[in-house]
Amino acid sequence: MKLIVGLGNPGPEYNFTRHNVGFLTLDLYTKIHHLDWQKPKFGAIWTKDGDRILLKPQDFYNESGRAVQEFVHFYKLTPADILVICDDFDLNFGQIRYRAKGSSGGNNGLKSITSSLGTSDFPRLRVGTNNPEIRQKLGDTKFVLGKFTPDEREQLPNILQVTLARIEENL
Repeated sequence: MKLIVGLGNPGPEYNFTRHNVGFLTLDLYTKIHHLDWQKPKFGAIWTKDGDRILLKPQDFYNESGRAVQEFVHFYKLTPADILVICDDFDLNFGQIRYRAKGSSGGNNGLKSITSSLGTSDFPRLRVGTNNPEIRQKLGDTKFVLGKFTPDEREQLPNILQVTLARIEENL
């Protein structure tokens, strides 16, 4: 069993924000595979695709670890059975980086999961969202909670497709 976790913030006001790249990736996955999100369980909406559980925690981004921990304990998973998809404003827009384990790199969602699991030894896919001009103008918090620019939104479907391919490569 594998747990694929997309990080994001719940609620329509956060749709198409940089912090919600994980949610967007899993939404595309469910659309392609004709899956439906199930009612919340352990603080997350979820669905299953064979031996994969897709998870969108419904706590805010910085508290994502609680739902992840609940699913890990319930399904008796190891940290190596998890793949977390998150945004990274230090990576160039559209760049995707896989790591089998590592630090949070300042990402509060990864910090929350690390704290809840007691380890940072879980795989993660970071999707670059950096736009230096906008980030400098807004500051980090408003930047990650900000909507993609029209140009970025145009590129997003291709980036999400590549992210899905990277999921397949790393599971």
